[in-house]
Amino acid sequence: MNQVILKAGKEKRIKMGHLWVYQGEIGIIGIGVKSGDVVEILDNRGRLLGMGYYNQASQIAVRILTTSRESIDEDFFRRRISQAIDYRRRVKPEASCYRLIFGEGDLLPGLIVDKFEDYLVAQFLTMGMEVNRDMIIRLLAELCRPKGIIERSDLHVRHLEDLPERSGCVYGDCPSSVVIRDNELKFRVDLLEGQKTGYFLDQSANRAVLAAYAKGRRVLDCFCHVGSFAIHAAAYGASSVIGVDISEDAVNMAIENATLNGLDNICDFKEANAFDFLRDQVGKKAEYDLIILDPPAFTKSKQALEGAVRGYKEINLRALKLLKPGGVLVTCSCSHHLSTEMFWDVINAAAADNKKRLHLLERRTQGLDHPILVGIPETEYLKCFIFEVV
Repeated sequence: MNQVILKAGKEKRIKMGHLWVYQGEIGIIGIGVKSGDVVEILDNRGRLLGMGYYNQASQIAVRILTTSRESIDEDFFRRRISQAIDYRRRVKPEASCYRLIFGEGDLLPGLIVDKFEDYLVAQFLTMGMEVNRDMIIRLLAELCRPKGIIERSDLHVRHLEDLPERSGCVYGDCPSSVVIRDNELKFRVDLLEGQKTGYFLDQSANRAVLAAYAKGRRVLDCFCHVGSFAIHAAAYGASSVIGVDISEDAVNMAIENATLNGLDNICDFKEANAFDFLRDQVGKKAEYDLIILDPPAFTKSKQALEGAVRGYKEINLRALKLLKPGGVLVTCSCSHHLSTEMFWDVINAAAADNKKRLHLLERRTQGLDHPILVGIPETEYLKCFIFEVV
């Protein structure tokens, strides 16, 4: 068996449940170990820590699949995928759309699979999943019986694994878009060209809680993408909704989705930079009763964190200027590198600069179909706070 032996003292994080071994933590690599190979991970005393796949090109040298000595073969992947399917049946029994496989959260690092009605969208993000790609596609077809499987391995992160970007239909019939249901509302989703896998399923439960806050309110949804938050707010009784996104394609899809749900008379979508739009609205002394901030990740690395903090503070500060007492702010961050504590401090600073006080109504995270695995803080990435202006 190919082996990777860690330096002394580098096993603690692995023993606490993490699944990543960095290049700098490795003391000895077995002769002939190639990228994509399954390796045993040993501590410096030769004790087994687990088994995973190796990639010389990646900063994360080994991603652990199991803490036992076992065969990493088709039966292994069938068991893991079946476990992920069974878990979703328990936590999302009525849903027709959800994240089916969430990488490390399902002990399948580097593999993402979303289910949209009768279709699957898969991302193979690491060398270890890439070498098993054909087998995994075959197993997904066998276990899920979808009408089609679309691959969206078109993310820059693949370059960090020395892999090219790739996308397209890999099984069955793959339409360019499908109409899905999220909390009983309809959304047309572009599976082949849309952002990420086409629709952000991790916020589904957070969109549903708008039912408690939207009725009769004037709503502004910044970074609205295809209108998911905005349309939920309208469906839950908002008097008016404005959605803003910089993407023309996203805005056009949002307009179509509002019409699909018979809510086009309530929703108005605008193509604009959300930072500029918020600044303009403050200048016009506009007022809203409910503002939703769900931006894309402002930072993909620790090095960019300072700029991200400035960005988060700016949008929250301007949003709070547009809310009077009794107004509600739903503010989110999907940047893992911005911790919950840092995000809280950003909002606190924005409120202080506005001389406003906030009541915390709810502290939320990603849906249960994006399981948070204890020992891997990276699996908990989504922060969602709901505040009321006092």
